[in-house]
Amino acid sequence: MKRKHDESVDLNELNELRRRAGELVARAGLENGGVKDAYKKLIHEFLDAGGPPDDLIVKIGCQFFGCPVGKSTQGPLQEVHVEGAKVLDFDYLEEFMVQCFLASGCPEKEARVSAGVLIEADKRGIDSHGIGRLKTIYLDRIKNGILKPYAPIDIVKETETTALVDGNMGMGLYVGPFCMELAIAKAKKSGLGFVACRNSTHYGIAGYYTSMACEKGCVGFAGTNARPSIAPTFGVEPCMGTNPLCFGIPSDEAFPFVIDCATSICQRGKIEKYARLGMSTPKGMVIDSNGEERTDTEGILKGMVKGECALTPLGGVGDELGGYKGYSWSVVVELLSIAFQNGDFGPQLTGVDAQGKPAPMSLGHFFLAINVEAICDLEVFKKKTGDFLRYLRNSAKDPNGPGRIWTAGEAENEFRKKRMAAGGVMVPPALLKDMQVLRESLPGLKEKYPKFSFE
Repeated sequence: MKRKHDESVDLNELNELRRRAGELVARAGLENGGVKDAYKKLIHEFLDAGGPPDDLIVKIGCQFFGCPVGKSTQGPLQEVHVEGAKVLDFDYLEEFMVQCFLASGCPEKEARVSAGVLIEADKRGIDSHGIGRLKTIYLDRIKNGILKPYAPIDIVKETETTALVDGNMGMGLYVGPFCMELAIAKAKKSGLGFVACRNSTHYGIAGYYTSMACEKGCVGFAGTNARPSIAPTFGVEPCMGTNPLCFGIPSDEAFPFVIDCATSICQRGKIEKYARLGMSTPKGMVIDSNGEERTDTEGILKGMVKGECALTPLGGVGDELGGYKGYSWSVVVELLSIAFQNGDFGPQLTGVDAQGKPAPMSLGHFFLAINVEAICDLEVFKKKTGDFLRYLRNSAKDPNGPGRIWTAGEAENEFRKKRMAAGGVMVPPALLKDMQVLRESLPGLKEKYPKFSFE
């Protein structure tokens, strides 16, 4: 579940909820079961306000009242209103990103395709991978010389159904669409298309590529490796990236089934959020080199820089809750990202050299498209998919949950419609400042944007 972003968490609100929790505990011995219901409601409010699931009031709810821990009444995605944020039109924001890429040395086609991938993330409510990454992940890396604004894409080896592609350290946001288009073309001709890619860079949301396949009547599968941050089960060294595993399956609904998620419990960004809020990290998310499950957030961040702390895979530390499953799925993504491509992994992808200076991260990707019509009627396939998804959403609801069941891709589709109707995306002050910094630092942008729409 995604809860409120860092900027929107109100510590005064959380403290007030803690005070109310104390009052309910004091009354518990004097009143009937209504106190339990009130406490359960308060836990939901606390979690939805951005409170951590390991907070004392949540633990009390579990141990003293028997309330479920960690459940939220919110859906997978929520619009967050941050003070000082401005709604920017999608076309305006996309064109700004195009101009930034052009000013950084990208050719026109590469710039527009790359901006298109980023803006789609913002439209879907995946704010971590849209305009929020323009400066730090792409433009700063171009400036540091570890990402090429333009590089030719080479097809190293090819058959009717497969291809090996070399991105030559160019824009992953352009390399990715090129590879998936190639996989789809092969699938349409031969029923199946698989493309492995080496020497690429960060390619944005994996769901963009499986959605491309779905739009063409194909089942899509895509993945990428990343800088090492996850420790293997019963290990303590960060060896694998957060390695998203992504599938897209066409349906007869307005949106396909698209699951795009990391193979770790959380990402570094969530730990950084706890640090900004002065909160401890929930136990089970991080393990250190001594095998201890760390909760001291500031220490964790320092340890991650030194390689002394690692994220845990889905399922957590050890095998009691199935941590070996998340670990093994992360390995699957890593192997498909390096074995076909003879690609880099582990220490080669840290992003720094022996002197601690920025270094290129040569990532590997893979893309698979299966042409549904090569096997069965597309409309029958879509209806069967839709029937099953509707069956899931109409099944019995958790009485302690939000009263609704989502299937993958549904929340993003609803978010997209909502933002399109609103005319754009809510851009927080920090990113508005990034836009101003880019205007001042990139050639020609001051002339094109003497005054932004939000100024």
